[in-house]
Amino acid sequence: MPLSAAHRAALKQLYTALADRVLTPDDPVYIAELNRHGDADPVADIATEIDWQAGGGVCLFTGQRGTGKSTELQRLKRELEDLGAQVFYVDLSEYLLLSKEVEISDFLVSMAGALSEQVQKKFIDTPGELGYWERFTLFLQSRVTVDEIKFKLPGAEIKAALKSDPDFKRHMQETMRGHVAQLVQDTHAFFLQTVNFIRARMGRPDDGKVVLLVDSVERVRGVGDEAMKVYESVRNLFFSHAEHLCIPGLHVVYTVPPYLSVLAAGAGGLMGGATTRRLVSTHIFKDRSREPDPDGLAILRQVIAARDPDWASLFSEAALDSLALSSGGDLREFFRLIRLCLPAVRDDSQLPLSAAAVQAAQNAARNEMLPIPDDQLAWLQRITQTHVPCLKTDAELPMLAHFLDNRMVLNYRNGSDWYDVHPLLREVVDGYAPAA
Repeated sequence: MPLSAAHRAALKQLYTALADRVLTPDDPVYIAELNRHGDADPVADIATEIDWQAGGGVCLFTGQRGTGKSTELQRLKRELEDLGAQVFYVDLSEYLLLSKEVEISDFLVSMAGALSEQVQKKFIDTPGELGYWERFTLFLQSRVTVDEIKFKLPGAEIKAALKSDPDFKRHMQETMRGHVAQLVQDTHAFFLQTVNFIRARMGRPDDGKVVLLVDSVERVRGVGDEAMKVYESVRNLFFSHAEHLCIPGLHVVYTVPPYLSVLAAGAGGLMGGATTRRLVSTHIFKDRSREPDPDGLAILRQVIAARDPDWASLFSEAALDSLALSSGGDLREFFRLIRLCLPAVRDDSQLPLSAAAVQAAQNAARNEMLPIPDDQLAWLQRITQTHVPCLKTDAELPMLAHFLDNRMVLNYRNGSDWYDVHPLLREVVDGYAPAA
């Protein structure tokens, strides 16, 4: 029987409900248990650490795309505010071109500009001197000679150019390399001035907690021949310039790439002993195995029910569990697989979809990751056998980042961290046999 209007509306409702968006803790579809594994709660740990820190500090937060970092940062913001802190959230992708090399100069300038905009938005009568883009323009005029600088732009245009103009970004980096110490000193002075202003508005001039959540840093990634240079720049930022990322009086949470522990091991120790807290995929498999975990599958069914209580009229439980297992527990991938199934429904008799009926969507998602070169297949096979990243040399780092960024390899935690290939790739990887 042709698809009825009621079923078409129900399919559209679920499709719309699964659109990718950042949630806040009071959103009715937010499921707190999703990123809490046993007694482990990285967000609660960061909130407690900041509450106990005196005078400022650094925390590092990581996880693969789709694990919900931005949503969990909103929970962190709420928990810190409940503890009496003033918290500002900035998405660095709105201020910085993330596909090119990053240096301490453009990174700090983008951070300072982002914070100044947030402060002026919250305190509309903020004095003009707390606008950082104008301050940076004056810094250039007073510290950089005309012969050295290759660009002349007002503050507002500097912000836009940093995000969208690769040539401007490169010129600025080249120019600032001879003025890093002065730039760090000036931006740190601006941060401290801003912190003191906020503390005064809080009525706690000596001990008010001011927190800056810096999101999207983990999205810095190279493309093609430039990949290794970009990853090296991330290493240099968090290792060589670690002390410059510690801002006087300010508590900063940086989201960092999941490969940072490999790229710059020990960087957190240079930031006052910062520990990297990690979000992982939902543990729908038991520890270091491919055996389904009923608890993890139940959580993902709960996530769907929160967004659409009538999902069972469209999917059998077996079909939904099959998609959950195929996603590897990655929430964004899980939603994408479900949405892939919906437009293909043409007849009421197809509903609810069976496990066999969702195979077309699974095959389509698998084909997007194929073909895989032999050298990559050999590496992925080692990961399936050892459950560790198996990085041999720094030269291979861009490929490991590619595996993690594109979710060809997923990170889990059942007591301790472990890795496995994306479930849709298992047959291909397991069946790989090197040529004689």
